[in-house]
Amino acid sequence: MQARTTIIIPNYNGLNFMEPCFEALEKQTTKNYKILVVDNGSTDGSVEWLKEHGIPSIFLPENTGFTGAVNVGIQAADTPYVLLLNNDTKVEPRFLEAMERAIGRSEKIFSVSSKVIQMYAPELMDDAGDMYSVLGWAYQRGVGRSEKLYNKPRKVFSACACAAIYRRDVFEKMGYFDPMHFAYLEDIDVGYRAKLYGYDNIYCPDAVVHHVGSGTSAEGNRYSAFKVRLAARNNVYLNYKNMGTWQMVLNFPCLAAGIFVKYLFFKKRGFGKEYLSGLKEGIKTRKQCKKVPDLPNRFKEELKIQMELIWGTILYVYEFGCRQIAKKAKK
Repeated sequence: MQARTTIIIPNYNGLNFMEPCFEALEKQTTKNYKILVVDNGSTDGSVEWLKEHGIPSIFLPENTGFTGAVNVGIQAADTPYVLLLNNDTKVEPRFLEAMERAIGRSEKIFSVSSKVIQMYAPELMDDAGDMYSVLGWAYQRGVGRSEKLYNKPRKVFSACACAAIYRRDVFEKMGYFDPMHFAYLEDIDVGYRAKLYGYDNIYCPDAVVHHVGSGTSAEGNRYSAFKVRLAARNNVYLNYKNMGTWQMVLNFPCLAAGIFVKYLFFKKRGFGKEYLSGLKEGIKTRKQCKKVPDLPNRFKEELKIQMELIWGTILYVYEFGCRQIAKKAKK
């Protein structure tokens, strides 16, 4: 039987994560899949390890970011589905089986987001699908909350690309991950684009993966100067490319408020200059981005997306409030 899925693992100096990641993949209930590692010019011995273990790999001469690496992998794949998997993950045995079953339910499903649990706090969620809001804030649904609360499948704004399966032919139709993003918000961007083309992104609670988080890009920290700057810049790209003119006008007060609050947030943590630098770079270079074309049903899809942005804002406030209540209860 021909493999339906190619598991693409981008790697940049992630040697310490390799062994547990591949050991978990070997325990999958379905064995009919392909693996392809795309190495981003690692210098920590990853290249030698991959060659020694005979793992199918593409070795890039320099770091092209998450987007560059996965695009190379997607274009090299020849299976109907591609599954992107961070190297700092350990998947449970039925992970791939559940992902293939979920995406196979409808031709209108572009991507499936898995149930991502925190590696060192397995009772807590890391991501139950990514969401977006009228404030211009992208966030991980369920992060920091009990994993028991996220056991039902549902539509989400986009799949979290740390462990997500995609329909490969849709990439060929609408374009790949935007290389201008390099890293951060690239999964929200591609999920947004898919929605404009009329596709759905869903969450599959049966596909469980344990994730370290920021394992290689931000030295294991939630925030870094690098991450704050790129995320701020990419947020400009995200809205510029995907949001309709009428939506930009309608949402402008909320987007402006979101930018102001984020600036205060990062300034308090010592990253105010980096956040402003990223915004300025995004505004300056936004026209280099390729905007989503005028599609036949675009206005209809924009209306649906606008409702999702409003719902995403409400959900963010609710989950944030729940986390604050839980923190106070622990004190």
